[in-house]
Amino acid sequence: MGGTKVQRLSGMQKQVLSLYRGFLRVARSKSEEERRNIESVVNQEFRRNSKEVDRKNFQYIEYLLRRGNKQLDQLRNPGTIGLSSLQIDFLKIN
Repeated sequence: MGGTKVQRLSGMQKQVLSLYRGFLRVARSKSEEERRNIESVVNQEFRRNSKEVDRKNFQYIEYLLRRGNKQLDQLRNPGTIGLSSLQIDFLKIN
């Protein structure tokens, strides 16, 4: 039998993936143009954060999760038609 080891995801990694999937699900409920825009912004934000945020900076990751969940709740509102990108330079905040 192969010695392939499957690495389990941490609780925080599961929360990040759940948030990402949540955004993609909500995007499907919007118009085609808005859906593409939302998917683009979400993809850019998650990729940028995966490269720029230290994986051991749990406080900042938790902050991003809270902020993302608030944005997702707003996006679920039928009256909300779009999503914009907000870049915060965390290094300048500290």
